[in-house]
Amino acid sequence: MSPKALQALATPMIGHRSPEYSALHSRVVEQLQRLLRTRADVFLATCSASGAMEAVIRNLSDKRILACSCGVFSERWFEFCAANGKAADPLRVEWGMAIKPEMVEAALRRSEYDLVLCVHNETSTGIMNPIAEIGDVVRKAPGVLFAVDAVSSMALVPINVDDWNLDVCLAGSQKGFALPPGLSIVSVSAAALERASNVRNRGAYVDFVEFKAFADKNQTPTTPAISLINGLQFQLDELFAEGLEEHWAAVRAMAEECRMWAKERGLALFPERGYESTTLTVMHSQGFDVSDVKRQMAKRGYIIDDGQGVLLGKLRGKTLRVSHMGYCSLEDLRDLLRQLDEVLKFK
Repeated sequence: MSPKALQALATPMIGHRSPEYSALHSRVVEQLQRLLRTRADVFLATCSASGAMEAVIRNLSDKRILACSCGVFSERWFEFCAANGKAADPLRVEWGMAIKPEMVEAALRRSEYDLVLCVHNETSTGIMNPIAEIGDVVRKAPGVLFAVDAVSSMALVPINVDDWNLDVCLAGSQKGFALPPGLSIVSVSAAALERASNVRNRGAYVDFVEFKAFADKNQTPTTPAISLINGLQFQLDELFAEGLEEHWAAVRAMAEECRMWAKERGLALFPERGYESTTLTVMHSQGFDVSDVKRQMAKRGYIIDDGQGVLLGKLRGKTLRVSHMGYCSLEDLRDLLRQLDEVLKFK
């Protein structure tokens, strides 16, 4: 986090039912709608993005769900369906591969679904799924809604909620917005709200119908994380001052730098070619002990990670993941890569 963003979190507290909070809420929501290029409602929920994911499942399906899975975090969509007693089928691909529109189209022909779940950017494998193209496929399926986990892509790459047919697009505060965790940003379409109004047992804490009623008054149903929302307002102001295109270009430049570093050292990228994430780089750990690299980098003040897959035993120790999101510049990334060069003895 930037020092200035930390200071924004220390803004003096206000009452969450006060006119001052309503003004703050209204401004942040308008900025988020501009960021996401949407006319849909945007809700601010005091929970991690996992809470928002569960809310999607509870609010938007009373038939059957298609849960697209290409890694650890997308697999959680399917796990949440089971935990909430929702009928669901997984659409799984080999880890490192992307979910393709034709896969979703074929699955929608095989069974009657009312909701498709997908992750935009799967950080366990470094895949960025073609959400716009998948949205076009879902758009053609009558009565099917489309919800997307954009936790590690929102604010880091362009997202066009309305044009891409995203009935829900959600993220947490701790990735692209470079804030502490604990706040969820959730865009919810009119079609999703209509569906929610007819779904029973949609939960109490993040009930989209209740959120809509309070959002119309620039409020939240339960006490919001005001400090995080102050921080979000500051970060959005900074983002628009920098310029969206300029910001996204800076993130792309870091991705290109990291990929080139890997290529020059003979480290193959893990994700399928053409679907590489823009917000982190995942490489095969060829010829070195990832656990040892992590320890040595920690001594130098850097925290890096290997593959997220300990529960399924798929990627742990097999990949090296380098993030270029949050409060991170190209020079910060270059410093990290120089340190990796020394640890890996490339130079």
